[in-house]
Parts: sequence; structure tokens; C-alpha cells
Amino acid sequence: MTNGTPALGDRDRLGIVLGAMVVLMLAALDQTIVAPALPTIGAALGDVDYLSWVVSAYFLTSTAVTPLYGKLADLRGRRVTIHAAIAIFTLGSVLCALAPTMILLVIGRAVQGLGGGGLISLVQTVIGDVVPPRERGRYMGWISLVWATASVSGPVIGGIFAQHLHWSLIFWINLPLAVVAAVMIQRSLRLLPDVKRQQRLDLFGAALIVVGTVALMLALTWGGSSLAWTSPTILGLAAAAILCFGLFGRHMARVEDALIPLSIFRNPVIRVTTAAMFFVMGSWLSLSVYVPIWLQAMHGFGAADAGFGLITLTLGTVIGANFGGRALMKVARYRLLALGGAGLGVLAGAGLAAGAATLPFWGAEVLLGLAGLGTGTLFPLSTVVVQNAVERRDLGIATATHSFLRSLGTVVVVAVLGAIFLGSGLGAAIEGGNHAAFGPAERALAGETFRLIFAAAAFGQFVGFVIFFFLEERPLAGRGGPKPAE
Repeated sequence: MTNGTPALGDRDRLGIVLGAMVVLMLAALDQTIVAPALPTIGAALGDVDYLSWVVSAYFLTSTAVTPLYGKLADLRGRRVTIHAAIAIFTLGSVLCALAPTMILLVIGRAVQGLGGGGLISLVQTVIGDVVPPRERGRYMGWISLVWATASVSGPVIGGIFAQHLHWSLIFWINLPLAVVAAVMIQRSLRLLPDVKRQQRLDLFGAALIVVGTVALMLALTWGGSSLAWTSPTILGLAAAAILCFGLFGRHMARVEDALIPLSIFRNPVIRVTTAAMFFVMGSWLSLSVYVPIWLQAMHGFGAADAGFGLITLTLGTVIGANFGGRALMKVARYRLLALGGAGLGVLAGAGLAAGAATLPFWGAEVLLGLAGLGTGTLFPLSTVVVQNAVERRDLGIATATHSFLRSLGTVVVVAVLGAIFLGSGLGAAIEGGNHAAFGPAERALAGETFRLIFAAAAFGQFVGFVIFFFLEERPLAGRGGPKPAE
């Protein structure tokens, strides 16, 4: 159980949370503002073969360094770690804005990711510092609201900058946002007693995690698309990932101050919750990737219109996150809440799979809203449950490990679904013709392909649902201490 949270007034607590939300908006907006500008960037800089790496480079580095930031926050303190992350992120933004070539832009995005990888988990850690677990879910719902705002405003802002002004503004805008974030978090965190420990940083473990994560993500990103799964490059990357993670597991068991303490994985609450969310998060994100393609292939939508088809998924997720956060303040049997959210996600995914060839647009929108509602409930719940299971001294690394494994889950699940998509041959048909002019044969192929894709996503949700059955319920502490289980 966590040690108690600092004695702060409601006004001070709110100030700290608002400062954390500004930091989160900095990271969230950057992940949604870039995509609409990619065609313009490709036309301006050339080397369009590297265009996808404008997104991939950020995701690679941000995922790989997430555990490192969590450990640094526990050892060196929250304030200095957040400021370091903001500074690195800002440096990367400047490099991107000034990049004269695509290669240098990709390098700038990688640097951005080195900073951005810490922002999200550090925000959750700070909220965990100042808000008791029983009340924490409400503020975790605010995180989903920030993401929803960024998801809606980011593409619009990015499109306006790219079409009417200059694409580099999508990176320059980060500078004033970073200044505001740094000032607000500095003012607010001065009220919070910082957590620091005189312990050396496990650099060897950090190197193993970073190299292993990058190798695994490259293998899953390139495998089946740029390179065959059996190519020497993919096999070599997979072997490197297995070796690094194997060495890290051995290192973690033998070193007392490892980057991720063995006690984190020995904790049954963390083990079950992170394993379940590994599958649930990947299945949820796969809908964001493949539903727009399904709308293009089966309903003849254009790319822009297909993107609007995700609005109900986004809204459902925000509503579910707010419901889940508020429910945590009132219920003790939160395992039932987890099973209900995961179960709703399973049913919605199964409905999409069953109707992949025949489902009308509005029917799909209802199911997507239900999928978002169910999975959104799990976002605040999973974070709060993990944080509630550890002492405050390990809050940073526990939160970061949870975020790290959720991100890895998205890569693995989306890669599996990508293999189904590429193996079907549907990709060539979509690239080669007008979706609205698809004949019966192409539509039949699309229907069968997406039936398999949505079924695989539903199965991932089901695996998470089953794992949640083993979740140990520990009373969530309130301001007056833990409440007994009902």
C-alpha cells in the first residue's frame, strides 16, 4: 500500500494537477498534430520513403526511455526529471522545425521522443503523489479529456499550419507551450515535498531495456511490410531483443537496485494489471488503425471522412474514463468494474467482427462507442490500482513500467493484425484503386479480412478480460487512510 499522500489543501492540490495537465497537453498535442502535415512535409523535404519515420522515430524512442524516466523520478525527484524531459522535448522540437532534410527531421523526432517518453508517465506519477488513491480516478479521467482535446484539435491545427502557413509551425508551437508547462509545473511542484533517494542509477539495465525495446519495435514495424519475417534483418533484431530482455531479467534478479526492481513484477496486483492492459490497450488502439481502412474499403469513404468515423470511439473512451474514475471513488469491488469494462470491449469487438461485411456505418459507430466506453473505464482504473499497490518511493517506476508495457502491447497487437491485413492481399487492392468502385470480389475480400482483424482484436480484449479475473482487490486509500473492502 502506498505511504500517505502529502497534506495539501484542495487549492494547492488542484494547482499541481492543472500544472501536470499542461505538461500532458504538450505531449498529447505533439502526437496528433503531425499526421495531417506529413504530405506537405514530404513535398517540401523529399525522401518520402522516410516519411513514416517522422512518426515511428518518436514512438520508438519515447517508448524505450519510459522506464528510465520513472526510475529517475524516484531517485532524483519529480521536479528536476520533468524539467529535463521538457527541455529535451523542446530541443527536439527546434531541431525538427529547422530541419532542412527528411533525415534530419527524423533525427529531431527521435530527440523529441527522448523527452516526450517521460512526460505522460511523470504526469501520472505527480497525480499519484498528491491525490489519494480513492480520489485519484477522477483526475485520471482528466487525462483522457486532455487526450480527447488533443485528438480533435491537433489534426485541425496541423492541417491549417501545413496548408495555409508553414509545416514547421507544428513544431515551433511547442516552444511557448513548453514555457507555460515549465513555469506552471515549477510553481505547483514547489508545494510538493520531493521524493529523492541516494542510489545509483542502473545504467546497464537502462541500456538493455532501451536496446531491447528498439530492436523489438523495429522487428515488429518492419516485419511483413518492408522486410519478410524470415529475413536476416528481422531475425537478427528479434534475436537481439530476446537476448537483451533475457539479460535484463537475469540482471534484475541479481542486482538490488535494478532499473525495474524485481519486487515490481513480484507484486501480484501489478503483474495482473499490466498483463491485462498489455492486450487490452493493443486491441483498443488497433481499432483506431483499422476502422478508417474498413470504412474506405467497405463504404467507399475518403481518407478525411473515414477519420471522422473514430469520433464515437474517442468520445466513448473519454466518457468511460470519467465514469471509471468516479466509480473508483464509490466502489470497493473494483475487479467487477474491470471485468465489466473489458467485457464490454469484448462484446463490441465481437459485434464488429460478426458484421464486418454487412454492418452499416451507424451500426459500426454504436459498437465503436461501446468499445471506447468499456476500454476507457480501464484506463484510470489500471493506473490507480498499480499505484495503490506500491510504496510512494516506487511510485515513479511502477507507473512508468505500467505505461511501458501498455505501449509494447500496442506494438505487438497492431503488428499481429498488420500481418493479417498484409497476408490477405487487401492492401494492394486498396492502394491500386478507387474504394467506391470496388466490385463484389474486392468487397468480399475486404469483408473477410476485416472479420479476421476485428475478431483478433476482440480476442485480445478477451485475454485481458480473463486475466482481470485474477486481480487482487486491495482497499484504495483515501485522505483518512485505506477504506476496508466491502
